[in-house]
Amino acid sequence: MNYELFLAKRIITGKQHKSSISSSIIKIAITAIALGIIIMLISIATTVGLQKKIKEKISGFNGHIQIANYEDNNSQITVSPISINQDFYPEFKNVEGIKNVQSFATKAGIIRTESNFEGVIYKGVNTDFDWSFFKTYLVEGHLLNITDKTSNDVLISKFISERLNLKLNDKFNLFFIKDDGSPPNRRVPTVVGIYNSGYKEFDENFIIGDIKTVQRLNKWEADQIGGFEVILDDFDQLEEKGTEVYNQVGSTLNAQTISEKYAPIFEWLDLLDTNIIVIIIIMILIAGINMITALLVLILERTQMIGILKSLGSSNWSIRKIFLYNASYLIVKGLFWGNIIGIGLLLSQKYFGFIKLNPENYYVNEAPVYISVNMVLILNISTLILCLLMLLIPSYIVSKINPVKAIKFD
Repeated sequence: MNYELFLAKRIITGKQHKSSISSSIIKIAITAIALGIIIMLISIATTVGLQKKIKEKISGFNGHIQIANYEDNNSQITVSPISINQDFYPEFKNVEGIKNVQSFATKAGIIRTESNFEGVIYKGVNTDFDWSFFKTYLVEGHLLNITDKTSNDVLISKFISERLNLKLNDKFNLFFIKDDGSPPNRRVPTVVGIYNSGYKEFDENFIIGDIKTVQRLNKWEADQIGGFEVILDDFDQLEEKGTEVYNQVGSTLNAQTISEKYAPIFEWLDLLDTNIIVIIIIMILIAGINMITALLVLILERTQMIGILKSLGSSNWSIRKIFLYNASYLIVKGLFWGNIIGIGLLLSQKYFGFIKLNPENYYVNEAPVYISVNMVLILNISTLILCLLMLLIPSYIVSKINPVKAIKFD
């Protein structure tokens, strides 16, 4: 029989324990642990959710890896064409973990309505385009149906729709400026779908249409495109697969990952990991300090019991285990209520989105949430272990208590 655990249970369930001086301190310690786990859960879930959501939106508009000509052009516009007839297209045979390879071409244009105008980037896509991203963020209409025939249908963002007062099935004038200074080319596309990704940088610029429109405007051949977008199965393998793709495309083409293309954004996302680590350290320290205080009070309150147990032959470590079992119960209780409240708040945010964010600063409309079972388990187990390790040193005070003086202690 584990008598240390038995005594710990008696202390926890005893009426004297519930009405003792230590009761208030114990409640404060449990509350501190609960608040700590709530803050840690919210910090990790929202930060990881924000990172994943921003990465998802950037890759939705650009793919994970872009293959194009080497050029000094840092804009979103493709200038010089490449041939669609490549060894790696329509699929990379020597690189695993690639979901799709899709061709594209972009061109700058100006939308002109009766009362307003807006500069945009016309992104032409082909029959190989993966529509899963835009399917998620489509709010009105339907996706494009790209065929062998040139289509005038386009997708526009909700931002452009509201700014230029364009509705579903509306036609509008789209002008493309020529480099030689001659009158611009005019097209009259039809709005068949409206998307809203919440990423303002892209929503205010991109409209999606047929790649053949760009080919005709640039007087390219049918087999000439602006570049390729590579979609990966696993975003976490971005750097590894980026290197593999770069080595496979040959010396005349450049393969650039979105983390390289949008380096400032990804550096900012990486800094958020530091914030998580700092918050976790602070919360665990606060919880640990509160538990140390509670443990010391429990030991002092049970000084007579410690003296009696020592006189009966119990070892110092055996008595320390009684109080560590007691502390473990308090930590687990705090973790339980912290998880109930924390996960409840996160699920409420995930399904109802009551916390809104400014998309100009955070690239999303509401605080995104990412919850995984592994994350919750690792956080709880780590907190429990670290708090118990912090309690080992203060529990050493048990060995300093003299049995004779302890039994007389009142």
